[in-house]
Amino acid sequence: MNVNIQSVRFTADSKLIEYVNRKLQKINTFHDRIIKVDVYLKLDNVVHTIKDKVAEIRVQVPRHQFFVKCSSKSFEESFDNALDSLVNQVKRKKEKQAA
Repeated sequence: MNVNIQSVRFTADSKLIEYVNRKLQKINTFHDRIIKVDVYLKLDNVVHTIKDKVAEIRVQVPRHQFFVKCSSKSFEESFDNALDSLVNQVKRKKEKQAA
């Protein structure tokens, strides 16, 4: 699994990068053939809203691609919400294939 983490409009500290990597290791339990994971952490200061920390996750598996985008007050919360949504997508896809 190839993991690519990018921070847009800010520089991510090592604690945030480590947090994302630790959480992404759990995704292997839901799908065993993950090729690539792209994580984009963005600061979205359009109107200075409360929910200005955006996390996008794109996961590639053979013949399919999953994408999730979430925003909240902190990057950790945004990433956790996006990861939960992504896990649900992966589970639904696997159940469909099994049926």
